[in-house]
Amino acid sequence: MTEKNQTVISEFVLLGLPIYPDQRDLFYALFLAMYVTTILGNLLIIVLIHLDSHLHTPMYWFLSNLSFSDICFSSVTIPKLLQTMQSQDLSIPYAGCLTQMYFFLFFADLESFLLVAMAYDRYVAICFPLHYTTIMSPKLCLSLVVLSWVLTMFHAMLHTLLMARLWFCADNTIPHFFCDMSALLKLACSDTRVNELVIFIMGGLILVTPFLLIIMSYARIVSSILKVPSAKGIHKAFSTCGSHLSVVSLFYGTVIGLYLCPSTNNSTVKETVMAMMYTVVTPMLNPFIYSLRNRDMKGALGRVLFKKKTSFLV
Repeated sequence: MTEKNQTVISEFVLLGLPIYPDQRDLFYALFLAMYVTTILGNLLIIVLIHLDSHLHTPMYWFLSNLSFSDICFSSVTIPKLLQTMQSQDLSIPYAGCLTQMYFFLFFADLESFLLVAMAYDRYVAICFPLHYTTIMSPKLCLSLVVLSWVLTMFHAMLHTLLMARLWFCADNTIPHFFCDMSALLKLACSDTRVNELVIFIMGGLILVTPFLLIIMSYARIVSSILKVPSAKGIHKAFSTCGSHLSVVSLFYGTVIGLYLCPSTNNSTVKETVMAMMYTVVTPMLNPFIYSLRNRDMKGALGRVLFKKKTSFLV
């Protein structure tokens, strides 16, 4: 009977967002605008870093990878959400659901590791400026990015394989706008204790540890800057760390609250809102907070536009 029930599930039904029908067009336009902003903002960062030689530094190497990760992270969930809102087709194939879950975990983890690499880069630049070039060598930067990709690939695959071994019975309705891992576990009619244990253990390694490393890095940065007793030093400390930590807190706070806290504490609406914060809002904000407020990025934009204008006139 169990094996028969297992074969019944060939697709899942994504309920999407808890919005009224008369509000659907408004939210569709809102999410489409946010998605387009995310894509264009992060693409602009990647293009500027590639075209301007002044930005060929470790910090902007990590930033270009973060921008690429943000584009992919948003593209895993938002196009499907927009398609669902437009066509009212709520179904997603079983294999498609697991694939979406895999890439969602992959790019979420990749963002986590890249944020750590960026925090370490700023820590070395501010606390050890004379040794920055030696420490942040091209070999180390490449190794950090490659290691991030490899670790996230295996971590996402682990959770996907553990999910694939579960049996799903008659209920195939997911009260979410994407194939969220915690939502799928609630639908399983087989034992999920191994999955929950791996989520808790690996979550501590993949989420909590990077978050603590980032906090420690910025704490050392603030401590180093504040050793200079001046209002300018204090302003520099907050301008360096404040905006970055706001996005870090938004990303890690919602993810840790969703996946490492008991699921009984979160309502469906609350889980959906928290998921929207780190899948839609954070990737859209990253270009503004990490780059578009940055003097180097503004200078690069001016140089690229001036070069294009000069070439056109010639």
